Amino acid sequence: MRVWRPIVAACCGLGIAGAALAAATFDYGLKAKEIAEGVHLFEGRMEHFTRENGGNIVNTGYLETSAGAVVIDTGPSRRYGEQMRAAIEKQTGKGIAQVFVTHAHPDHFLGDQAFASDTLSALPATRAAIQTGGDDLAANLYRMVGGWMEGTEAVAPAHDAKPGPIVIGGRALRLLALAGHTGADLAVYDEKTRTLFAGDLVFFQRAPTTPNADIGQWLSALDQLEKIDFAVLVPGHGPVVKDKTAIAQTRAYLRWLRTALQGAARQGLDPTEAMQIQVPAEFAKLAVLQEEFQRSVVHLYPAMELETLKKAPH
Repeated sequence: MRVWRPIVAACCGLGIAGAALAAATFDYGLKAKEIAEGVHLFEGRMEHFTRENGGNIVNTGYLETSAGAVVIDTGPSRRYGEQMRAAIEKQTGKGIAQVFVTHAHPDHFLGDQAFASDTLSALPATRAAIQTGGDDLAANLYRMVGGWMEGTEAVAPAHDAKPGPIVIGGRALRLLALAGHTGADLAVYDEKTRTLFAGDLVFFQRAPTTPNADIGQWLSALDQLEKIDFAVLVPGHGPVVKDKTAIAQTRAYLRWLRTALQGAARQGLDPTEAMQIQVPAEFAKLAVLQEEFQRSVVHLYPAMELETLKKAPH
């Protein structure tokens, strides 16, 4: 695997002193908050990747067990993973029992190398995606956040996460193998507290990302998540909720996105024109809305145009 070398951090929204401090320390300032008994969250920012935030835009977390912590996702860099592990070990006084990587997007797995390889698990397709594309994802993130990525390597989990019940250190969990946001999306449910870590199948108050999305599969996955008897839901991005509003918001946005882009394709709009579609008022307050919508046009529109052409009379 390639290793990404540091460069000087840009100011990018920081004052001169703040930029210098970030460049000198690369401190993510990770502080976990307890969201249920023995369940903790490191909440990411509602932003894009920048050299100010170092890629810390993702929700990660851990569950306490008698055998050590069960970690959900490892963050966007080696530094993040190391700081996360240190914070967990300081808080719990124990080591790491197990790490589950929910999917193969860089902000969720590039901290893997901070954890022992025998603790890392993910769905088989996630492991394969990291093995084949992890270096490119690391390189791309390095270009966006700079020196925060020092020493970061793309490390694929060594073990398969198998769907179904699992008990770790006396804590009963249920692993769900789903898809839609990517080709393989893992969700983790804690039976004791009824806490659901949904990964990026659920976004809340932030526009969903779609570089590997299959909207039909994604909507089906949301239907399955909605059937779970959860009391707390942790989205991949955005604040924790205690009801189904985050699932409903993600579903509504994806349905609108698919309908809008399919309609644009039927009208024969080119991608630039499709990017000018008016987003409904109900989504107006979603973080990074316009940027993510425009990216979704890039990600999804070519296939929709092709499908429209196939259906057109000849």
